Amino acid sequence: MRLVLAGTPAVALPALDALAGSRHELIAVLTRPDAAAGRGRHATRSPVAAWADRHGVRVLQPTTPADPAFLTELAGLAPDCCPVVAYGCLLPDAALAVPRHGWVNLHFSVLPAWRGAAPVQRALIAGDEITGATTFRIDRGLDTGPVFGVLTEPVRERDTAGELLARLADAGAGLLLATMDGIEAGTLQSRPQPDQGVSHAPKVRVAEARLDWSAPALRLDRLARGCTPDPGAWTTWRGDRLGVAEMHRRPAAAPDGAVAAAVPGTLLVGRREVLVATGDEPVELVTVQPAGRRPMPAADWARGARPAPGERLQ
Repeated sequence: MRLVLAGTPAVALPALDALAGSRHELIAVLTRPDAAAGRGRHATRSPVAAWADRHGVRVLQPTTPADPAFLTELAGLAPDCCPVVAYGCLLPDAALAVPRHGWVNLHFSVLPAWRGAAPVQRALIAGDEITGATTFRIDRGLDTGPVFGVLTEPVRERDTAGELLARLADAGAGLLLATMDGIEAGTLQSRPQPDQGVSHAPKVRVAEARLDWSAPALRLDRLARGCTPDPGAWTTWRGDRLGVAEMHRRPAAAPDGAVAAAVPGTLLVGRREVLVATGDEPVELVTVQPAGRRPMPAADWARGARPAPGERLQ
């Protein structure tokens, strides 16, 4: 089949590699326009556009996929199907009507669970033990279209959103390719999603990633892992933001329950560890990021910050 893949971030690259190496013809990619990035705010290609540049594949970058000039260009390419991996734009009906086999999305959850922009983050924050990926035909709804294929993936105890998403992207590339093969052969039929088990996964905002130390340690651990690497869990220290890149639960970690009995947010600094009191058991800060600085071991940060006895993160 003639394919135009729509995607923007690096999570789409395993699928690009799989499709480019298959019997299908990847005739173009559709991706977001170049965006300002870095301290110099220079225009930067998306990972998908950069991949296409390296492989000599045509790049389509409309400001919006509703742009008439883009729709004309897409129709002229005559794709049979348009696979989608994290493109980041809503597709209008005029675009959905172009490929004869429609647009097929690789979504990183087992639908109908976690419809929306942040399925992996929301699964971790909620404490799901199993997640996965789904291929489905895009319709007018938000991740509501009929399903072609599903895979499942266990959530590991220390998974971050970045680590789990990377595994799903690799496994999902095979699922997407198998879906393209099945559609071409006429052996794969989509089926409606069930009405039960629907949940939604809106983008995790920065304000939501703030750690409330009065919460149980398990909830804080899930939030921190679900927000790593983006948008990043955080707290405040002496009025400045302090990012928390990694922390671990530490039941009964402090002598005589010193941290467990302390006011939530209270720091106890040892030679090799930095503990924080929570709503129940303590947690250990492993890696933190002070404002304007690179991530560093929490013990190194504490040696410079020198918390006073009883001083707290807020």
